[in-house]
Amino acid sequence: MRYNAVLFDLDGTLLDTLDDLASAANQVLTDQGAPPHPVDAYRHFVGDGLHTLVERMLPADRRDAETVSAALAAFQETYARVWRHRSAPYPGIADLLDRLAAGGVRMSVLSNKPDAFTRLCVQRLLTCWHFDPLLGQREGVPKKPDPAGALEIARLLQLDPSRILYVGDSGVDMRTAQAAGMDAAGALWGFRDQAELVRTGAKHLVARPEDLLPLIFSP
Repeated sequence: MRYNAVLFDLDGTLLDTLDDLASAANQVLTDQGAPPHPVDAYRHFVGDGLHTLVERMLPADRRDAETVSAALAAFQETYARVWRHRSAPYPGIADLLDRLAAGGVRMSVLSNKPDAFTRLCVQRLLTCWHFDPLLGQREGVPKKPDPAGALEIARLLQLDPSRILYVGDSGVDMRTAQAAGMDAAGALWGFRDQAELVRTGAKHLVARPEDLLPLIFSP
């Protein structure tokens, strides 16, 4: 087996959350009298934490600290109401996780979503599988692409980073993996495109979740 563990990103990798994220964000914009964005625009707004998402979604002339803070609070409140409306695992994820668990591969999650909400999403939408460690963005820990969270996971798993395959859908994930000394697999079913994944250091590109299996289980 080439890898003993797989570290997954959450949004855009395990879970398709785009519609609910866009719905919450556009509701906030509408309430503030700002124009909403097409759902696809949020593919490039998300991935760097909620504060950055809110900055990106606001009009360029309304990104002062006070406006961003108010919009962030409104987004958190709105998203807490709508986050389960359409979010779900991507096709093929359930079978992938079943086969990894059966093969004795340890699984973990690292997200730039707030830690408590990361745990809630996994507990509600990925209830059949065990992820440990399960980490979101936490106070005092730099967010991705800083490798601190990924290296913490390697320490907790007691594995050399080279024995962990990092699976994500964005340049943030690819850079995190490289900085942590992990091989990066770019998920082409996620939010970002192949060009970004290649440009930011993906060692592998996978079109479907099941394409990860030969990477993990080959000698």
